[in-house]
Amino acid sequence: MATLSEIAHQLFADENLGILLKELSAADGLTGGEQRNVALTMEDYAKNKKYTPEFVRKLSEATSRSYHAWIEARRLNDFRFFEKSLDELIRLKREETQVLGFEQHPYDALLNEFEKGATVAWLDTLFEELQPPLKALLSTVMQRSQPDDDFLHQHFDKDTQWRFGLDMLKRIGYDFEAGRQDISEHPFTTSFNAGDVRVTTRIDENDFTSMTWSCLHEGGHALYEQGLPAAQYGLPFGEYCSLGIHESQSRLWENCIGRDRSFIAYNIPLIRQYFPQLNQVDPQQLFAAVNKVKPSLIRTEADELTYHFHVMIRYTLEKKLIEGSMEAKDIPAFWNESYRQLLGVTVPDDKRGCLQDIHWSHGSFGYFPTYSLGSLYAAQFFEGMCRQNPGLRDQVAAGDYTFVHEWLQTNVYQYGRAYTSSELCNKITGAPLQQRYFMQYLTAKYKAVYHFD
Repeated sequence: MATLSEIAHQLFADENLGILLKELSAADGLTGGEQRNVALTMEDYAKNKKYTPEFVRKLSEATSRSYHAWIEARRLNDFRFFEKSLDELIRLKREETQVLGFEQHPYDALLNEFEKGATVAWLDTLFEELQPPLKALLSTVMQRSQPDDDFLHQHFDKDTQWRFGLDMLKRIGYDFEAGRQDISEHPFTTSFNAGDVRVTTRIDENDFTSMTWSCLHEGGHALYEQGLPAAQYGLPFGEYCSLGIHESQSRLWENCIGRDRSFIAYNIPLIRQYFPQLNQVDPQQLFAAVNKVKPSLIRTEADELTYHFHVMIRYTLEKKLIEGSMEAKDIPAFWNESYRQLLGVTVPDDKRGCLQDIHWSHGSFGYFPTYSLGSLYAAQFFEGMCRQNPGLRDQVAAGDYTFVHEWLQTNVYQYGRAYTSSELCNKITGAPLQQRYFMQYLTAKYKAVYHFD
């Protein structure tokens, strides 16, 4: 992997490529789209030139070591087996911020890799605005009687869940002629081009929600990749806009659609067909159960409300690691105390604590904020969809996702990287990203579950 990374870097740092790009940028007769493709590629080329082949190799080797150390640490349920390799990776990521450059906070350099233009100053303000209404809503729902979700924690056969997951992916439009699904330690989507987009899931035989909504989540990512313009393959217009927009696609399918009453009403006959133990569960019971709010340990299985506290903890922690005010050895204590303060839960061990996410093991510092950004973008996009098509939920209740696919293809997929996330959001909804759309969406859903005014 290190050798391939180094070779790829050298090819994309070649002086002849730089000369070609300069010639193209000055050429007459290019369309607006072609000019934008050249300009974006010039940006990528200039950034790539900042790295030395030696640093690329060193970072890739450290990432490989870190990933395998993480796997072993999870097996042994002991952060200490991950600490040394993670510490090495953190030091390299700090070095990378100097390579890339930044104006205010070193973490800005890494944020920009996943969400172009994102800064600590902007995210601090966004999270400071989001946290109070989230806490207020959490306080309200926790005072209400909680829906019964015991029926979601019966025994659900692994093979049956697997077949059900494949069926769900097909029904939302995932093209198995251009992809496949497999099992992994942590669900993810990977894409080689629009004709080969692969998803993974994991199965818990005692939790119906784990695999089901994992498939919808990764399916949303995959539909985006399969919808990118194939004719633009290899060019910026053939690539996704940002990780925040990518995450908006997974959260839209997983939550805005997949946890909506209309989706559940249509799919409950299919669910009963695969899982007869749920025959006595009606649509309202299932809707309430899969939207139950309960502070928990695992981010990927958190409800839509408390999920963002998980993200905020990781965001704060990463800032401290990259600025140097915290070291790898300090992570477990900070993590455990943050979970106690923000979510009121006690972390019992490292596997269900600071070892749960794969991201640090492959060097993805700056990634976590995009999870919250994705939920906010998804809610704002979904509001735009419903405003344009007031009958959308009725269509979903009939198992018809035609409008959803067409809307996403028209407004998101076709543009690739033509716009930044902020520009795309303005273009689609007529407004910049705002937390109020998410809070309106979330409050309406929890009023239907918890019956409060």
